[in-house]
Amino acid sequence: MSIPTAAAGATPLLQVRGLKKQFKVTRRSGMKVRHELVKAVDGVDLTIYSGETVGLVGESGCGKSTAGRAILRLIEPTSGEILLNGVDLRSLRGEALRQARKDINIVFQDPFAALDPRMMIRDIVTEPLLAHGMISRNDVPERAKKLLETVGLRPEFAARYPHEFSGGQRQRIGIARAIATNPRLIILDEPISALDISIRAQILNLLEDLQETNGLSYLFIAHDLSVVRHICDRVAVMYLGAIVEEGPSDLVFTSPRHPYTRALLEAIPAADPDIRKERKLLEGDVPSPLDIPSGCRFRKRCPLAAAICESESPALLAAVDGHRAACHFALDSANSR
Repeated sequence: MSIPTAAAGATPLLQVRGLKKQFKVTRRSGMKVRHELVKAVDGVDLTIYSGETVGLVGESGCGKSTAGRAILRLIEPTSGEILLNGVDLRSLRGEALRQARKDINIVFQDPFAALDPRMMIRDIVTEPLLAHGMISRNDVPERAKKLLETVGLRPEFAARYPHEFSGGQRQRIGIARAIATNPRLIILDEPISALDISIRAQILNLLEDLQETNGLSYLFIAHDLSVVRHICDRVAVMYLGAIVEEGPSDLVFTSPRHPYTRALLEAIPAADPDIRKERKLLEGDVPSPLDIPSGCRFRKRCPLAAAICESESPALLAAVDGHRAACHFALDSANSR
């Protein structure tokens, strides 16, 4: 996107510090019962500035969607801070939390499951406004029509039901609902992955237009790295519940400093079928979040792994250029590309 990353010293719109989400699971083996914890999100730090799009990427099951829902408190975090406009959302209850949620919303991955099939479209897109007392019942028809026009749908669609629309149209309806309260931040949880290829560019263009018009900030959760490179100002790479690399989009894609990021980029198919890419495929399976490896969580699949990786967990070290990586050999990884 054309929107620049916030300058040094600017106040972040969203600051996530040490975010954790653990799920209790019960395992039975014969007569024995064990209670264990799945560490779905394990100490995530994330910052988003006003007007910025930050991508959160990683393999399926790495915890990125769980992190997004925990930030919004759709699922309750186990620990950590979620500062929106300097206010910790985890400290809010009742009416205070409800009011704070006007500034943050979400667009879900599945446009078919995200809309109540029993509700008319006008009620779906204006429900947030009624819940926050921002309009009266008499205002619903007119506001619904304006919201639908904003996302490129005809006003008369307001009197229809979700089953009458295609996947792309449903996602536009979901976006209309997300922008209804004029939020400052929207979490986009893989918003185009369930759509046809021909529709994806239209939705991305709509999101860019809305960002420019309304000054929105996005947390863009995705696994399609080509899309992330196009739409995001900064990128955070997640592996097994933790961020292992973060930085400006151009630097992450051209000079990755973590071997996991490099492996993800090497797996992207070449646009030209005549170009043959040398790919270094990762070995082994992703470890279970029930049993995260000691030291570096990526060491069992890493081609650079050494003794220090088993005994010491690498920190996500700050860099002058804003490009950070949680790897003992981060610079070697960048230079070897």
